[in-house]
Amino acid sequence: MYKLLFRPVFFCFDPEKVHEWTFKAIKSICKIPFLVFLIRKIYVIDNPRLHREIFGLRFKNPIGLAAGFDKDAKLYEELSHFGFGFVEIGTLTPKPQPGNPKKRLFRLVADSGIINRMGFNNEGVKAAVLRLNKQKNIIIGGNIGKNKMTANDNALDDYLFCLEKLYPFVDYFALNVSSPNTPGLRSLQDKEPLRELLKTVKARSQQLQKVHQLAKPRPVLLKIAPDLTNEQLLDIIEIVISTQTDGVIATNTTLSRKNLQSPNQKETGGLSGKPLTDRSTEVIRFIAENSKKAFPIIGVGGIHSTDDAISKLEAGADLVQLYTGFIYEGPGLIKKINKAILARA
Repeated sequence: MYKLLFRPVFFCFDPEKVHEWTFKAIKSICKIPFLVFLIRKIYVIDNPRLHREIFGLRFKNPIGLAAGFDKDAKLYEELSHFGFGFVEIGTLTPKPQPGNPKKRLFRLVADSGIINRMGFNNEGVKAAVLRLNKQKNIIIGGNIGKNKMTANDNALDDYLFCLEKLYPFVDYFALNVSSPNTPGLRSLQDKEPLRELLKTVKARSQQLQKVHQLAKPRPVLLKIAPDLTNEQLLDIIEIVISTQTDGVIATNTTLSRKNLQSPNQKETGGLSGKPLTDRSTEVIRFIAENSKKAFPIIGVGGIHSTDDAISKLEAGADLVQLYTGFIYEGPGLIKKINKAILARA
């Protein structure tokens, strides 16, 4: 029904405007208990065989919503009613920032993709904290980054600031060093800056565990780009293991424009959706095989069908995340993937 009735209407309008309208609509709908009950009845599968114990966290199912959709933690409770096992908020930065000038979000309908150059637009980590509830009904990941005006030499301070503010309220952290839309950010994936970042953030997480009297430290994950070479991926594996980082999210958006058909293909920014499907799966498989599954992997990038999700799980992902596929295929995709996982169990 979504693809036949709603998507054709949504795709007539600017995608960023549609995003704002959708948020307001979901908020309004979920204020009515009967409609919440109906939505959960349609989309949620509650089956113990879907449960996953990863990073010391118990997920109700392995399908999550990737960062970028609920940047400011405004809709995580409502989104849980559509069947997600977890929601990743952000990317959040210490200070609020407007992001890049509009227009900055482009559909590539012929390619089932999206190009964005949002630039970490968010209201700042303190604003998100005010919306987060320790007694939430879903696992929340906190995706954190640096402000655009923060020099790379001082980037660590931004990550630590966000870590400290969010620590009591989220279940795991994702360090975003791989967005192509913040100048110089991807250079933080270079070997020595990355080692220092992960080592310091992990150490601070262990300190904050004691400060907040938690049973264990919050897991720290690294989100990487799909455009890394095999040599760079081997460096990532070595650094993740040596710093005892808890896992990897593979992958962020790509700068590649290979084999695209859409008129918007020349827009600058990160490309997501089906054009990323194969490359993100390749990265997952390479990391899983060359690390000998030394750490968990969240697979994200171009999941538009049950086959796409299963392929990532078979390649070595422990959990998967949707974003562009959620926009193109609708919320029914979550249930379809969970049913496919149950059919294979």
